[in-house]
Amino acid sequence: MNMPTDYLTGYRKACALDPETASNYIAHTLIGDPLADVMLDDLADLPGHERTLLLQAVMQDRDEAALSDAPPSVQAFFEDAETVPDWVDFDAFTPGVRMFHRNSKLILGAFVGGTLVEGFATNISKSFFITGRVRDQGVRRLRQNIRHMVEIFMPGGLKRNSDGWKLSVRIRLIHAQVRRLLTRSDDWQAEAWGTPICAAHVGYAITSFSARLLSHMKSLGATYNDEERQSFMAIWRYSGRLMGIPESILYRDEEDALHLHRIGGICEPTPDYMGIAMGHSLVNSAPLVVGIDEPTERRELAKYVFTVSRTLIGNELADQLKYPSTPTIGVLTVFRFQERFKDLRARLNPRHAENASFSKFASLLEAMVLEETGISYRLPSHVYAERDRKW
Repeated sequence: MNMPTDYLTGYRKACALDPETASNYIAHTLIGDPLADVMLDDLADLPGHERTLLLQAVMQDRDEAALSDAPPSVQAFFEDAETVPDWVDFDAFTPGVRMFHRNSKLILGAFVGGTLVEGFATNISKSFFITGRVRDQGVRRLRQNIRHMVEIFMPGGLKRNSDGWKLSVRIRLIHAQVRRLLTRSDDWQAEAWGTPICAAHVGYAITSFSARLLSHMKSLGATYNDEERQSFMAIWRYSGRLMGIPESILYRDEEDALHLHRIGGICEPTPDYMGIAMGHSLVNSAPLVVGIDEPTERRELAKYVFTVSRTLIGNELADQLKYPSTPTIGVLTVFRFQERFKDLRARLNPRHAENASFSKFASLLEAMVLEETGISYRLPSHVYAERDRKW
């Protein structure tokens, strides 16, 4: 295997625990998304607006004539995207949807303070740092991530005509386009890092969005039963399939996801300046995502997010990411107590319970509001975000 040099040290450590999973993870650092990559290569000569119209016609309007007139690679891509695997049971998604909406506010905190930060502590940070997609446009990118999560947890959100399905496939297309731009950029060091936005990283990310998110939610006081957690994992697994993750590195269940996350994390190098910058950018963007832009209030909330995040991800990783040194003893205890107090008040006052549920979901809806309505099928046209138009 022509292993990227950044992974040599971690791979040796991971092999001591599970050589098969470690080798599989490293192999996928050299793989992108063949179907999506070939399709975008075939569409590269189309003017941007024509490509956008084609994608909109096929994804949004389900225009069969547009699809039949498209290149074979486009037809192959959408045939793959529209094929529902045998393991998908849409009825089994209902408990996970219910659990998501019951814990929506805690999920948002766990997602920003735990899941995303852990992801940026790996070489996943490289593509985001180089392009500036989060560094310079952090709030908008976070809102897009949150919108995708909200849509896949809508009832029926992952069926073909729903926005959760469209946003999942859109992410696959964006990944392929950014991968194409980075591959042709002098900034990308393929010998050290492998393939941009590789299958290993997307497979790792989906374990974070699912199994690790469940763990962080629990730390913040979320409640769910076994049926709901299995359903939650199943929803993310199918969304991951729609995002182009090959089944060779797509988790099967929660136990498999946690194991892949652990071994993949060991393979990854220690965070460098890119990961540090991305982690801080993420935390400092969080107040803006929920509409807090007054400087003093924003600094205070960011400081609190750093503290909660340190508690979730642990002192070792927080120190590697150069987090402020803050005490964490009792932080989650107080956080959970406040949530339990709110729940108790809601049970004693049913009308307040209705308002509290609405308030939790509204905080997510407010966080995902974008400048434009609907789903955009524009793709990035420049490797650097500051030189590109919005997409």
